[in-house]
Amino acid sequence: MKYYVYFDAYGHVRQAISEKQLAEQYQNDVDKFLEAMCSRGADADRGHINGHVGTLTFQSEQELTDYLESLGDEIAGFYKADADSRPYNF
Repeated sequence: MKYYVYFDAYGHVRQAISEKQLAEQYQNDVDKFLEAMCSRGADADRGHINGHVGTLTFQSEQELTDYLESLGDEIAGFYKADADSRPYNF
């Protein structure tokens, strides 16, 4: 099944929807989904959109969940200084 995942400007996953949800809620228009995710309120500037929507395909929703949970492990390890992932000054 195909999923559409909104990543904010920092690359963090904010929302994922299936192709069925995209059809029902956004009439199969990825740009409408992106605008909805990026809107900051009624007075938001429509021309200024940060982030992007990625299209991912998984066999099940569990595979999608596992993938989304695995994101950020490298970044978390770096900033928490796990093992040898801490920065060095030379």
